[in-house]
Amino acid sequence: MKLAGKKRIWADYQKEIPQDNYFYVRSCIRQNFFPASEVTFLRILRQELGKDIYEHIHHTTCSGIGYHSDVIPLETTMTVVARQFALMTEAGYENYACSCITSFGLYSEILETWKHFPEVLEKVRRDLKAATGREFEVPKHLAHASDIIYKMRHEIASRARYKLVNRYTGQPLRVVEHIGCHYSKMFPSKGVGGAEYPYVLAGMVEAWGGEVVDYPERRHCCGFGFRQYLVQANRGYSVANTQKKFESMAPFKPDMIITNCPGCPYFLDRWQYVIAEMEGKTYGENGFGIPVFTYEEVAGLVLGYDPWDLGLQVHQTAVEPILDKMGVAYNPEKKYLGKDGQNLGHPETPAYSKVY
Repeated sequence: MKLAGKKRIWADYQKEIPQDNYFYVRSCIRQNFFPASEVTFLRILRQELGKDIYEHIHHTTCSGIGYHSDVIPLETTMTVVARQFALMTEAGYENYACSCITSFGLYSEILETWKHFPEVLEKVRRDLKAATGREFEVPKHLAHASDIIYKMRHEIASRARYKLVNRYTGQPLRVVEHIGCHYSKMFPSKGVGGAEYPYVLAGMVEAWGGEVVDYPERRHCCGFGFRQYLVQANRGYSVANTQKKFESMAPFKPDMIITNCPGCPYFLDRWQYVIAEMEGKTYGENGFGIPVFTYEEVAGLVLGYDPWDLGLQVHQTAVEPILDKMGVAYNPEKKYLGKDGQNLGHPETPAYSKVY
């Protein structure tokens, strides 16, 4: 195929990502799993890149988990989301940026529904007005936070203190990029690269010096799957899904994993401990697991932020192997110290997975 034809086809997989002026909404579960990631995102945009990004103190859950778990009906969820859009409208913004992949998928579903069924949109407007007295405008742009870091990836690279390069060998780090299902699979046209060629994380990896690892189960689910984990009796399905991914990627010897979903880094990180305890098997080098990071954490490492300010101490799979390979400076004695310098206590050492 001629190059011009390839470029024309690839153009269909792109999306317009605003350069500035974002109304930002956080994720319910990310604030519990990896709370420093969202703080890092805001720090990068505001302090490093000088962007206008606004948070509203009255922002609430999008109710996406409840909706996907059949606890909350779609009509109710739409009204909850409409209230969020009202906060955006009142603040004078039109570019909506969300931290959560499930929220991103939910917003995409709702906006597409309103586009094709305007009578539903009008009913939601009436319901919100009756319930809260608020009115709203539909966002001009919807971007996931990883879209924004992707768009700024070269600016971040120009400020980089470290690269995704093994300082001992000079070779690019081998990176598995894991895309959240609700980012690219629900509405492929809404994500960079679509469902077949999602590039939002691969673009970051390449811009920051790493090498993307391809492997058979690259697009397989992390194992969260809501009902697979929320219902305790189903959790065997969850860990089995995750194990399938690790068994597939292990022969390619990745150095690290980067993710863009709230649940994916949690399960890819925690299930490694579970698999090791159940089967005595680890997937990284020398008895360690494969370190798992959010894209904000990786961006922060590249920019030279302190790993413990990034919240890497809450990861269950040891992160120090990748810090050492990148040459990132860190103080191991400060790993479990709180902001006031108080010792927060050390977790129990696993039986099989090695930790520092």
